[in-house]
Amino acid sequence: MDIKEFDEIRPYEAGEMKQAFEELINDRQFSLLLKGFVPWLPKSIRNGLLRLAFIGIKTPLDFQLRFMKPIVWYFVRKYTDGLTFDDAALSTHHSLLTTHHDKRYTFVSNHRDIVLDSAFLDVLLNKNGYPTTVEIGIGDNLLIYPWIKRLVRMNKAFTVRRGLTAHEMMRSSQLMSSYIHYAVTQKKENIWIAQREGRAKDSDDRTQDSVLKMLAMGSPVESENIADKLRDLNIVPLTISYEYDPCDYLKAQEMQQKRDNPAFKKSRQDDLDNMKTGIYGYKGRIHYHCGTPIDEWIDEYKDLPKKDFYTALAHRMDGEIHRHYNLYPCNYIALDLLENGACRTHHSNYTPADVKHFEEYLSAQLAKITIPNKDEAFLRTQMLTMYANPLRNYLAAHDDKR
Repeated sequence: MDIKEFDEIRPYEAGEMKQAFEELINDRQFSLLLKGFVPWLPKSIRNGLLRLAFIGIKTPLDFQLRFMKPIVWYFVRKYTDGLTFDDAALSTHHSLLTTHHDKRYTFVSNHRDIVLDSAFLDVLLNKNGYPTTVEIGIGDNLLIYPWIKRLVRMNKAFTVRRGLTAHEMMRSSQLMSSYIHYAVTQKKENIWIAQREGRAKDSDDRTQDSVLKMLAMGSPVESENIADKLRDLNIVPLTISYEYDPCDYLKAQEMQQKRDNPAFKKSRQDDLDNMKTGIYGYKGRIHYHCGTPIDEWIDEYKDLPKKDFYTALAHRMDGEIHRHYNLYPCNYIALDLLENGACRTHHSNYTPADVKHFEEYLSAQLAKITIPNKDEAFLRTQMLTMYANPLRNYLAAHDDKR
């Protein structure tokens, strides 16, 4: 398998970084963006400083560690109350000759933020001694300007094509799957991919069978057994827990817009607004938790018919993700408000001060919604549901385990 087979979707390679960087800083729209940050600096000086900072960068990983890592940790300090990581489940996933830091993984996770889910994982892996970060798939619907496409390709992103015909989708999925297998086994890269296309607006996180089918279809392993086709990816179910979702009101707004007009579709500007709000909005505490790699249990399902195999695998991965949510007072409050009213079943998990704070937070977020015919009751219910569903799924997953 040759890297050129993937030219239309892959990130930049080491030998392409310098030219990509020059094209980026000479892009007019990117230049205007930089000018907004430092309007007092002439363009020639801005570009000169960037070229100076770029010296020694040969690979996308170099670029991430020099430019993106300090930016991401800045966002952690400014817009969160802490970022934590539990990778204990990976520490047993190795032979006598290797450690979990020597392996490469395909992290399949629930999806909270378009930009930061993978960026936070990058800095956590780096902080915890892993030799590299993750390559990610990003929808081409978000690559609305040439400078964005260049920047994400420099930042270890491969392109996921959206809005295709059925025939085009099959070819695109085959190519992407083949690339993921190539990246993990040949390039020795980690991969991050969401468990479903797009974010779950209501935070009811479920793995789509189609994602698992895509991962299997490009395997170079010649076997009729699907478990064999997935094994070389070292798939890890990964749970991402945000205390607060800064895009919660935007998701609720979109739900009403789709309720009122089933043909409603977000614009490109809506996508950009979601990206910006997700990056710069307050998130509270954030936790990443690695579940048990599927290699340790996938053989339990290897004799199932193909359709049943994917259903069982998705359900088991969901259980791994749901069991490892970090839950916060707002999750318990939201479920009690939705289901119990004055009867606070989960009251031991929060205080009156927590309730006051969460109610004030909800009111402030709802006030940001300015659409016509604003349905306050509907919007509030949708936002409460977003915070209640992780707890619902956590409780159900632990019941299943028993």
